[in-house]
Amino acid sequence: MTLISLIQQVNIDEKIKNAPDNGYLVGVWIGYILPFVVLTGLAWLLYRKAKKRQDEL
Repeated sequence: MTLISLIQQVNIDEKIKNAPDNGYLVGVWIGYILPFVVLTGLAWLLYRKAKKRQDEL
């Protein structure tokens, strides 16, 4: 897993500095934030499912 993270390491500041326009900046920001939002949503759904199962017992 660490090998993959080293290969995919991206310098956001460099991308923003070389951005051609504001649309590109929005895309970089969305691409940077989206994985965290998806993981947070998945964690919330798993928590909710486990909590519901515990309440049924």
